[in-house]
Amino acid sequence: MNTERLDERSLSRLKWRCRRGLLENDLFIERFFRVHEETITVSMATGLETLMSLADNDLLDLLLARKELQGLSEDIDTPEVREVLALLRRRPLPTAPAH
Repeated sequence: MNTERLDERSLSRLKWRCRRGLLENDLFIERFFRVHEETITVSMATGLETLMSLADNDLLDLLLARKELQGLSEDIDTPEVREVLALLRRRPLPTAPAH
């Protein structure tokens, strides 16, 4: 796995590549970038690119854990994809209400 940080130009291209047709997918992806943008590695980008090759409905099923990687093609079940999928599925921590 390549732990080198993604450069700014590659990050910009990755964000563009991650634009989806389903709003639900976009919400997961936007949250992912909001939380992890500063720490995305080349390996994570590879995993994300692989996930973006899926059809919107298959991606949404994965994000909502209605399907698992093992149910899809063999070439998608990689350590990079598993890492990114786990981060995409992670729910944000609740924030304390302001007083």
